[in-house]
Amino acid sequence: MNSEKYKRFAFKKMNLRTKTLLIISLTALLLLAIVINSFFIDTSSITTNFPLRNMGPSLEHLFGTDWMGRDMFTRTMKGLGLSIQVGAFASIISTIIAVVLGLLSSMNKYIDLFVNWLIDLFSSIPHLLLIILISICLGGGAFGVIVGVGLTHWTSLARVLRAEIKQINTSEYVKLSKNLGKSKLWIARKHLLPLILTQIVIGTILIFPHAIMHEASVTFLGFGLSPHEPAIGVILSESMKYLATGSWWLAFFPGLSLLIIVLLFDLIGDNLQKILDPTNAHE
Repeated sequence: MNSEKYKRFAFKKMNLRTKTLLIISLTALLLLAIVINSFFIDTSSITTNFPLRNMGPSLEHLFGTDWMGRDMFTRTMKGLGLSIQVGAFASIISTIIAVVLGLLSSMNKYIDLFVNWLIDLFSSIPHLLLIILISICLGGGAFGVIVGVGLTHWTSLARVLRAEIKQINTSEYVKLSKNLGKSKLWIARKHLLPLILTQIVIGTILIFPHAIMHEASVTFLGFGLSPHEPAIGVILSESMKYLATGSWWLAFFPGLSLLIIVLLFDLIGDNLQKILDPTNAHE
C-alpha cells in the first residue's frame, strides 16, 4: 500500500513536461508492440477450425471466432499492424510532398500561386473518391492504397507550412541573408527547414490517424487490400454479413481496436505539440 501511494504521489509531483514525455513514451511503446507482434503472426497460422465457428468472446478466444473458426484476436492484431504500416508509409509520402511544395512556394510569387491552386484543387476532391481512383489505377493492393492515401493527405500540412514559410520570409534575418547574396536554397536549408521542423513532425503524426481511417474505409468498400489480407477494413466488411445472426463481436472488437489506435496517434500528436511548442517550454 505504501509503495502504491508513493507511486501516485510521485506521478502527481511530476511537472507537465515529464508527464507528457511519459505519456508519449508509453503510447509509442504500445503502438510499436502491436506492429512488432503483427510481424510474428504468420497469415498461414490463422487457420480455419469449423467446429469452433462463431464462438463468443472467452478466455481462450478473447475476441471470439469468426464464421470459419479463426481466432478474431489474432486476425485483429495482424490487421492493426498492417494498418499502422500503411499509415506510416502514406504519412511519410504526404509529408515529403507537403514539405517540397511548402519550400517551392517560397521561390517566387508565380510558384506560390501554383502551389496554392494545387492545394485548393486536391482539397476540393473528396479524399475517399481520389484514393479509390488512384488505387484502382495502380492495380489495388497495399501499394495502391499507400500511394493513394499518400497523394491525398498532404494538403492540410502543405497549407500550414506555406503560411509558416511566408511568415518566416518576412523576418529580418531572412532579408539580411538575401541582401548578403545568399541563395534561396541556402536560406531554405539554414533558415526555413529548422524553423518548420516542429510543424513537420507534428503534422506527420497527425496524418497517421486520417491515413489509417481512410485505408480501412477504402478496404471496407472493397477497393483496397486483397480480401485474403487480414486487414481491419476486410474484417469489418466481412462481419456485416453476420451481425444479423447475433455475432456482434465480429465487428465490435476490430472496430474498437481501430478507434483506440487512431486515438493513440492523436494523443501522441497532441502531447508532442505541448513539448515542441515554444509557448509551452516554461511548463
